[in-house]
Amino acid sequence: MSRTSTLPKRLQPMLATLTDGPFDDAGWVFEDKYDGFRMVAKIDGGKVTLYSRNGKMISHSYIEVAKALEGVKGDAVIDGELVALDKNGVSHFQLMQNALRHEAKLLYCAFDLMFYDGEDLRDLTLLERKKRLKEILPRHKLIAFSRHRKTSGTEFFEEAERKGLEGIMAKLADSKYLSGACTDNWPKIKSSKRQEVVIAGFTAPRRNRPFFGALALAVREKNGWRYIGHVGAGFSHKTLEELHGKLIKLKAAKSPFSAKVKDEAVTTWVKPSLVAEVKFTEWTTKGEMRHPVYLGLRADKRAEDVTRERERARG
Repeated sequence: MSRTSTLPKRLQPMLATLTDGPFDDAGWVFEDKYDGFRMVAKIDGGKVTLYSRNGKMISHSYIEVAKALEGVKGDAVIDGELVALDKNGVSHFQLMQNALRHEAKLLYCAFDLMFYDGEDLRDLTLLERKKRLKEILPRHKLIAFSRHRKTSGTEFFEEAERKGLEGIMAKLADSKYLSGACTDNWPKIKSSKRQEVVIAGFTAPRRNRPFFGALALAVREKNGWRYIGHVGAGFSHKTLEELHGKLIKLKAAKSPFSAKVKDEAVTTWVKPSLVAEVKFTEWTTKGEMRHPVYLGLRADKRAEDVTRERERARG
């Protein structure tokens, strides 16, 4: 049986905020925004423990990555992103679903260092922390140091779009590491709109599609659930089958929404606990997603923490 544990508060990863567009600034550095999931690595006496963003211990699922990190020089707590790469070396969240079946190449992209050999580095500047991180990382095919570029965020964003990347991260060069904080010191700039969602139900199969037609989606709002649309695109036959198997076990007697939503007559409601990610074109005036496409399930966030992500203007 797999064990879980809670990541101590001081080791929780620093979080980014969504911003409205790229910018150029000499006080900032820019990194690729990886399309995977957050992973904190704790190396203590050569033993490696891997944690997801929500504090779940996941070392047992990524034994090869943990083994690769045994080569870190000294004890350390590293922040990074676990990604799965396509044949062009571009990370895609959808590929993470297949990574454990060895159908995709895994890579741990390390981008920050919280502690090293008993020393708390979080009050150092980002650039100093990254310098120290680069010095201790082993050379290994499963580990990469997240390189950065100074000043030219706009040009870097355009390159990211051409490469098909999810976007870029901007980071204040002299900023401290604020464990667990969501801060404007780390804005993320996305090339397409993405949103974490909670699955609230599924509609009956239609035409030639088996298992279900579409998923009813929700986000947390105040103390309840807000409907944000249905997604019926982005599913393979295998995904439909696997997801249906999970959803059947979560069947609920009634809708989690206070108001009536589309297709209720053919909807099977489920306990709002499975978190997924979708991409979409825009929000409608009613607060629903236009043209959403399903990308995959996320195990690294609790349903209760999923809220609508809103862009913040800088300055």
